[in-house]
Amino acid sequence: MAEAGNIQHSLTKTAKELGPKAWLLLAAAFGCLVIGVLSPDANTQHAATVAGVSLSALVVLIRGIVFGASRADRRRTQDLQALVGKDSTPCFTTDDFGHVLYMNTSAQARFGSSKGETLIAKLNDHFASPASVLFRLQSRAKNTGAAREDVVTRHGHTRLSVHVFATGRFLWRLEEFVERSHAGRGAEMLSLPMMVVNKTGVVLFTNEAMRRLLGSRPKRIDRVFNSPFMHSGEEVLVAAAEGPVRAILAEINGAGERREIYLLPIDDRPDGNETVADFENLPIPMIKFRADGTMRSVNAAARDLTSLGKDEMRPIHDLFEGLGRSVADWMDDVLAERVGPATEVMRLHRKGGGDVFVQVSLRRIVDSGRSGVLAILQDATALKTLEAQFVQSQKMQAIGQLAGGIAHDFNNLLTAISGHCDLLLLRHTQADPEYADLVQIHQNVNRAASLVGQLLAFSRKQTLKPELIDLEDVLSDMTHLLNRLVGERVKLVLTSAPDLGMIRADKRQLEQVVMNLVVNARDAMEDCGVIRLESKTITLDKDTPRGRVTMPAGDYSVIRVIDEGCGIAEDQLERIFEPFVTSKGVGKGTGLGLSTVYGIVKQSGGFVFVDSTLNKGSAFTLYFPVHTGADVPKPAQPKLDSVILNQSAEGVILLVEDEAPVRAFASRALRLRGYTVLEAENAEVALKTLEDETLEVDVFVTDVVMPGMDGPAWVAKALHDRPNVRVVFVSGYAEDCLSEKQARIPNSVFLAKPFSLTELASVVQDQMLH
Repeated sequence: MAEAGNIQHSLTKTAKELGPKAWLLLAAAFGCLVIGVLSPDANTQHAATVAGVSLSALVVLIRGIVFGASRADRRRTQDLQALVGKDSTPCFTTDDFGHVLYMNTSAQARFGSSKGETLIAKLNDHFASPASVLFRLQSRAKNTGAAREDVVTRHGHTRLSVHVFATGRFLWRLEEFVERSHAGRGAEMLSLPMMVVNKTGVVLFTNEAMRRLLGSRPKRIDRVFNSPFMHSGEEVLVAAAEGPVRAILAEINGAGERREIYLLPIDDRPDGNETVADFENLPIPMIKFRADGTMRSVNAAARDLTSLGKDEMRPIHDLFEGLGRSVADWMDDVLAERVGPATEVMRLHRKGGGDVFVQVSLRRIVDSGRSGVLAILQDATALKTLEAQFVQSQKMQAIGQLAGGIAHDFNNLLTAISGHCDLLLLRHTQADPEYADLVQIHQNVNRAASLVGQLLAFSRKQTLKPELIDLEDVLSDMTHLLNRLVGERVKLVLTSAPDLGMIRADKRQLEQVVMNLVVNARDAMEDCGVIRLESKTITLDKDTPRGRVTMPAGDYSVIRVIDEGCGIAEDQLERIFEPFVTSKGVGKGTGLGLSTVYGIVKQSGGFVFVDSTLNKGSAFTLYFPVHTGADVPKPAQPKLDSVILNQSAEGVILLVEDEAPVRAFASRALRLRGYTVLEAENAEVALKTLEDETLEVDVFVTDVVMPGMDGPAWVAKALHDRPNVRVVFVSGYAEDCLSEKQARIPNSVFLAKPFSLTELASVVQDQMLH
């Protein structure tokens, strides 16, 4: 039924719009009929006659609809006149757009008799924001058939109601209750200041007492109160005409989502520290703050934690520093009850300096009618320090993984550069002009490989060759070299304890560690001084925590490098082992020395610590576990003399390498030795090649880490059908990443990248001869 009514309303509206232009349609119809009579063409006569008849029928239909609508409007007006014409309450009818179509006698007397205006314009001076009220009521009436709302006006209260009495037609009634004020019972006669506010903060009404207090009629509530967070029964500060006035606020929910606010002014009271004995003596640090953030009272435990004086009162934003958010914003959220009681870790500013962290819990309180917050404190410095250490540990691990990945990719590049350089050198003699340039390229590749080795050392992914070594022998053998490194102005003193335990480490890498620490000690002493290199054995009876790690119980051989230099600043100690972090000046260090020390020591199963005092010196301490088991040396790779290497070789080699430049160099190098080389860019292609059962392969040369199936996996699968094939694994990562898998692959050896042409040929030829 509603849809039918809407359709009829739309047709009527369209007909009324076309009604004044009906004579144009009638003239067009007459013209079509004339053409139909006079045209000699039969088709034209028929078409013109049909068009003329259709337009004539359309004109008749439009006039009929307009006539019917006019009769309906007259009948509706007569019904309204009979129903509300003599009503003492002003009544209006409007269309969808709010245009006034009818006004009863009371409405004409109250608002004027002009029609065609909008109802919003007539009520604009009657109450605040009539447009939003009328739109809200009309929308509600469209859904339910009727709606009403009580609004506050300048003269009292008005009940505004609306009814839908036809499609697109609305009947409005305005019942005014102005007699409340005239009878003396309204808010205008109250001695208490009172105002009415809508939900958006617009002041709709203020009584005489409120206007006297404020000195004028405010437009918005934020012009009256200095805080947007107000609660009934609490003390507020009012922006009065003669200055701020304190008052107790009482709020009542009025009709139509209105707020009726009453104020009870109170005498100004002294605002000192209202410390209660129980509050003062509580063992929990607590501070009370006012709504504006100023401190109200603080107990003894909080004064001890914050180092506040007895009469010192600091605002909350000056006492705490938020970690990631404003303290004032958090306090406003608590006062407005947008968030419940919550805890955050914040930095505490106190006398004496130093970072002190506290867990702060804020709760909204009402004390003597005044709203504020209670801050409950707990020392969280140890927790924050532990968190920082954990984050630092995670960062070091992430940097190590990044360094290892970069070093792996660089090793592939250096292998390709070095290998192709070797191939060029084979075609040149020392007399050639290009020979010196090629040698220079080769030397710089070796320097780059050394730098990549330092990154691998830090990431603990370099290849070590551990063996049982005596620290006393190693340090004694290095004495002459170390004395030359420190120079004449710095003295090196070596002190070794007897019976140092044997440790298992890579001798060459251990020497690199000691050299790096001694060179750093020398650079820390600009003029002169003494570097003490000490070694001893200690025993830990139980697991001992130190720094971020816990050292297991056992025997340790210890090396200490102590200098009398400038020392290391405290803020750098936590990051001193990170790559590219250095305390030296610009251009005086790469920042990889200590990170290399860290990686080698950790990869050897040891620990490294640093103690330093600014302008007094530093001490680096290395702990290596004493080796108790028997050493199982790795079989040494046999070295073939140049005569054998230069001889032509035979055999079939399957080369699997995902890096195209490395694969190109290796295949050319092996073909130059006389081998037949089959190339594959990944494991899947290699296995596809081996499906040919007539193919005989002598050696697999394969990269370890490749997209898809890795080297050990595809080799293990291929050896099921070809158990006698020998294997050479190559990788830019350390041999440790392969050792467990390689142990399960028989007849396999490892060749680390970057490798030279001679090294590759030597390893492959050795596998061929076995």
